[in-house]
Amino acid sequence: MAQNVRSTVILIVVGTSAWVVAGVIAIALSAQSKIVWTCVMGAGLGLTGIRYTIRRARRSGL
Repeated sequence: MAQNVRSTVILIVVGTSAWVVAGVIAIALSAQSKIVWTCVMGAGLGLTGIRYTIRRARRSGL
């Protein structure tokens, strides 16, 4: 992968990890379910972003 794609994937991984940590904290503190679902959706979209970015880089030949 090119350096630009690698740094983009790292950035998305950091953001996804932050959503997972926030979700664990929300569950531990018995937060409202909408906050927990927001964290779940954030992590899910982050995983989708990682997959999309890697696939796009491979298709464009980077």
